[in-house]
Amino acid sequence: MSEQLNLPGFAEAEQDWQRDYEQQVPGEAMATNRSGIAVKPLYTPKDWSGDNYMETLGFPGQAPMTRGIHASMYRGRSWSQRLVVGLGTPPDYNQRMHTLWDTGITGLYLAPCNSHMRGYDADEVPAQLLGTCGTSISTVEDVANCVAGLPFEKDAISLGDTAPFTLSAMLLAVAKQRGIPWAQLTGTTNQSDYLSHYAALHMFFRLALPGARRLLMDHVAFMTEHCPRWNPISIVGQHMQQAGANPAEAMAFTLASAIQHADDLVARGFEPDQFLPRFSFFFDISISFFEEVAKFRASRRLWARIARERYGAKDPRSWRFRFHAQTSGVDLTRQQPLNNIARVAVQGMAGAFGGLQSLHTDSYDEALGSPSEDTARIAVNTQNILCQEAQLDQVIDPFGGSYYVECLTNDMEARIEAIMVQVADKGGMFMACEDGLVQRMIGASAMAYQQAVESGAQPVIGVNAFELENEAGERPFIERPDPAVIEQQIERVRDYKANRDQAAVARALDDLARALQDDDANSYEFVVKATMAGASHGEICAQARDVVGFGEPLVMAS
Repeated sequence: MSEQLNLPGFAEAEQDWQRDYEQQVPGEAMATNRSGIAVKPLYTPKDWSGDNYMETLGFPGQAPMTRGIHASMYRGRSWSQRLVVGLGTPPDYNQRMHTLWDTGITGLYLAPCNSHMRGYDADEVPAQLLGTCGTSISTVEDVANCVAGLPFEKDAISLGDTAPFTLSAMLLAVAKQRGIPWAQLTGTTNQSDYLSHYAALHMFFRLALPGARRLLMDHVAFMTEHCPRWNPISIVGQHMQQAGANPAEAMAFTLASAIQHADDLVARGFEPDQFLPRFSFFFDISISFFEEVAKFRASRRLWARIARERYGAKDPRSWRFRFHAQTSGVDLTRQQPLNNIARVAVQGMAGAFGGLQSLHTDSYDEALGSPSEDTARIAVNTQNILCQEAQLDQVIDPFGGSYYVECLTNDMEARIEAIMVQVADKGGMFMACEDGLVQRMIGASAMAYQQAVESGAQPVIGVNAFELENEAGERPFIERPDPAVIEQQIERVRDYKANRDQAAVARALDDLARALQDDDANSYEFVVKATMAGASHGEICAQARDVVGFGEPLVMAS
């Protein structure tokens, strides 16, 4: 027991405080956080004494990794500042990125529009569906126009790219056109986790579950060989939490997905130290500040243990829980949207204190539509303020040793592990998704939270507390794609398709089909070859669907 508890007067002072507190707050109901963990009004050395410091905390960059994955953390290199930029057409995106680059953005992100995410080209869908939630991308030419003049060969680029990963293939084609060695490229295939799409983001789920699994493994194998600095898999907890999972559930499902992907790669013949250093994670940051800080600290410790004990990883890089985080879009409100600026600042602080490597701060108008240039600049400057004015990057793990945060970190770790056991009992994350366990748990948590908001038990400023009768003056300008510009984009895609080597495209798509039917072939190699031959995104997706089947997510009805 800590010497602090043996200090003269500790027990008496604690009793006096307890008596005074109960007199001032009689009959207080127990408080809980979003994960259902009880939150006491006061924490002391009785909750966390520090006696097991080396076992549970240690030092940054050393096992158990609780305090950070690098010895220097932000003193050595601050977090990468990002925004999800996906706007109208490729020239629109390019112009916006050039503008934001001068405001402090340090990482590129390309978010395709929803039609692309569903697997279709610009000339296959109604024009009004294009460019509203991201950039309309159909061809290699589109990607070339997106990154024109941007240093994607020097700075990491994150791609919103789901199976069969055509966006990554198009970037490889652009790099080849420009004479950039693939081994030089750094970045992330950010939407590669098909399990999160199947369970929580149905619109992005393009291919039947076994086919998506096969293509991911092929993608990892190809990129590991040809692009050793690339992160070919990003395990996504964000979708789970955005769909309604509480922070502990979202983290548990994410770690369970990472185990599933790692098990699949081991079964394919990979050694853990071959692929674990390139694993990356992607999370949501809710407004539940301390819970989010504890979630990240607990998971960093858990992952380091999983890597070492389950997989026998010897390379310390394999133990690192590298993650990007995005402030929660679910917490943003259409009502009184200016309040979202404060929400994003709080969420960004939680991510920084949680030890993230990359941060995307939402623009305050994202609950209404794609961010405008002005609101995007505020989002970037929020990070600039946190880093340069508030100096949140000066001290490593400043909450380390906090009685509350350390206790909560331990509680979150236990809660996450308990949920992971439920998934494991179903046979792993793949089977737990097929069974519907994950979807049922997400749905139950989403319903419980919504009921709390509707009853007023969970205050949401501007929604069920401090409402305004007339808030029209707070509404920002919502930017929409120019219909004439969208039509020009459709014509560019049609011209691209009309002026390519049609025979070469047909041969490449046939080769892709045969590769998908051959268990010994790397199917992603043929996705890349089809892209190089001039095949479009929609054509490659259609061919893959013909062979492995259309993605039909399990939708749980109450």
